[in-house]
Order: sequence, then C-alpha cells, then structure tokens
Amino acid sequence: MNATKFIAACAINTMASAVLLGIFTLQAGAQQMYRIVGPDGKVTFSDTPPPASAKGKVTTGRAGQLPGDAAASTGNMPLELRTVVTKYPVTLYTSKGCVPCNVGRNMLQTRGIPFNEKTVDTQLDAEAFKRLSGENSLPMAVVGNQQLKGYSDQEWGQYLDAAGYPKTSVLPNNYRRPAPSPMVMVVEAPAAPKVEAPVPSAAAPAPAPANPAGIKF
Repeated sequence: MNATKFIAACAINTMASAVLLGIFTLQAGAQQMYRIVGPDGKVTFSDTPPPASAKGKVTTGRAGQLPGDAAASTGNMPLELRTVVTKYPVTLYTSKGCVPCNVGRNMLQTRGIPFNEKTVDTQLDAEAFKRLSGENSLPMAVVGNQQLKGYSDQEWGQYLDAAGYPKTSVLPNNYRRPAPSPMVMVVEAPAAPKVEAPVPSAAAPAPAPANPAGIKF
C-alpha cells in the first residue's frame, strides 16, 4: 500500500471511530425501566414503554432501581472497567433455541464484557421487544443506548471498542454475571384479605303479651 492510500485508509478509520464515539456520547446512559400496575392489580416490569392503549399506573426508573430488574454489580471490577460499564451498560436480548444468541453470548463472555441478559420467550416479551427494536429477530445487543441488531462479530467488536471496553477480560475471578431475566416480568397481585360477613346478633325475644289469650274483660 502506497503512502497516499495508507493515509486515506487511516483517515477513514479515524472518521469511523469518531462517528461511533459521537453516537455513544449522545446516547450514553442507563437503561430506562417501567413498572406498570394494571387495573387488575398485576405488576409488570419492562424495559420498553407500555402501549398507548395500556391502562394502569406507570412508574419509571433506571436499570437496577426497580424491583425485579437485576443490575450488574460493578463493586469488585477494576476502576476503568467499572467506569465504562456505568456509562455504557451492555444488555443482550436472547431466546431459547437461538443459535446466534448463543454465539453472541459466548463472544461477550470470552471478551469479559459484563452484561445483563433479557430473555424473549413469552408473548408479552415479544410485544415489548417489538416496541423496543421494531424487529422480530434475535439476538440484539444494546451498548449504551445503541442497538446492534443481529449478531456480527465485527460490528459488536467495533462498538465495544468505541465504548472503551477492554479487548481481553479483566474481570476478577469471583465475578458472577447476573442470571438472565425475562424482558417483561409479571407479578401477581396479592390476594385481597378475606373479610368475613358479620354474624347477625340473635334478635331479642319479643315481650310476652299482657293478655296472651286475647280475653276481654
């Protein structure tokens, strides 16, 4: 490669890196979570907003702040990695029997990327995933707020590099990844306490008539 082509290639790579970093700068932040209490009292936790037709009370919060949402623990990580995880958390969306999902998961684990895994196995999960991504295909990785649809070793690697994740694992030996959790978690409303009907008190006996036989005098 001559000097002109080498300089041009370097310029293109620099521009691509700048674009990736620009995306991360604009889209950094923890994931928004929603807690939805339906009219029937059922509580649903989801990382996608409810449909406009949904009725009930909605509470929002950041990842790890709402019950039922496991956030990756960063306390025992090296400072540099902990900083990246806080700024650009990684979430992997998977489903049972999805071979590309397994490949993507293995890639993240091999590289030592701390991530949360959300499973899409129910109709509620599928509807929430559709609202989040606009797609019906898995896997999907989210780095910061950047959605990476479908598995691509090169694309996922580029975004992880741009976010500042190390190329090889620096996780401590005692690190434990959070267990996968459903994308939509439904909590049954507690049963209302049984209220027993009051037992009517026995009616007081009627006073005996003064003249039981009705005899007239």
